[in-house]
Amino acid sequence: MSEPPGAVTLAEAPALDTPPEKLAAQRVQPLRRPGRWIATAVVLVLVAQFVHGLVSNPFYQWDRFGYWFLRPVILDGLLITLEVAAYSAVLGLVGGILLALARLSRSPVLRAVSWTYVWALRSIPLIVVLLFLYNFSALYQTLSLGVPFGPAFFTFDESRLATDMAIAVVGLSLNEAAYAAEVVRGGILSVDQGQHEAAAALGLPKSYQFWKIVFPQALRSITPNYVNQLIGLIKSTSLVFYVSLLDLFGTAQTMGATYPGDIVPLLLVVTVWYLILTSVVSVVQFYVERYYARGATRSLPPTPLQQLRSSLGEFRQRLRKEAAV
Repeated sequence: MSEPPGAVTLAEAPALDTPPEKLAAQRVQPLRRPGRWIATAVVLVLVAQFVHGLVSNPFYQWDRFGYWFLRPVILDGLLITLEVAAYSAVLGLVGGILLALARLSRSPVLRAVSWTYVWALRSIPLIVVLLFLYNFSALYQTLSLGVPFGPAFFTFDESRLATDMAIAVVGLSLNEAAYAAEVVRGGILSVDQGQHEAAAALGLPKSYQFWKIVFPQALRSITPNYVNQLIGLIKSTSLVFYVSLLDLFGTAQTMGATYPGDIVPLLLVVTVWYLILTSVVSVVQFYVERYYARGATRSLPPTPLQQLRSSLGEFRQRLRKEAAV
């Protein structure tokens, strides 16, 4: 029976009476792993080919990409994208918290309404919600506040309130609240029941129990899931172009119609800006998770810089060992 490379057989094992200096001169050979090196080489070749294709293919028109990347019209669209995403994220999270609390309440009416809202908004495509709100004035020309089924005290012209920005924010917020509700509900349910019982045993008010004890612990579970939703929200802002709001994607589409030869560079500009936005959100997510990990783990997770230094150190040690064999 053949032994794997680097293995020490029983005949080659040092005897108990072997002198220490002879033991020090012997070295255990590490196991060879050719498959790992072959896979690494294949991946590096594929990555090199991909990068070479991006750089050398004239179809991408990188000079036009540089021209459009920081143009004021593109930056204006980027600003609208950030505004819509920021407003929708805050309103969606607030709505999600309220829906989650309603779903967890003892009132059957609140539970039923919350479940129905989440079921409906998760079932209807976002583009349908936006288009429905865009044409909402055709169904209700005016909105009023007053006694239910009675006289109205205040009346509003819906067409004046429903600006393109308002339609985009309301539509995205309604959709985001449905998904955020499930994220928040799952985070609250992940908190150990003993925490609820301990807070109740201290005689603390319900609101204090939730905001000071339960919710901070639930954030450890809520944060990574909601950041995924936030990244999806940033990308979903590209749909507001269909309600006549010129965000980043809508601006690129408009410029592409004006300059047909620059469609690919404009799409690359949009792609790079979305990559930058989602990368920034991912960095913020890491530090927020690291902050709320205090007290839950013995040591905080390393920062990206610390991980890079550790990986480089391990790689150097591995190269030294391979070179010494």
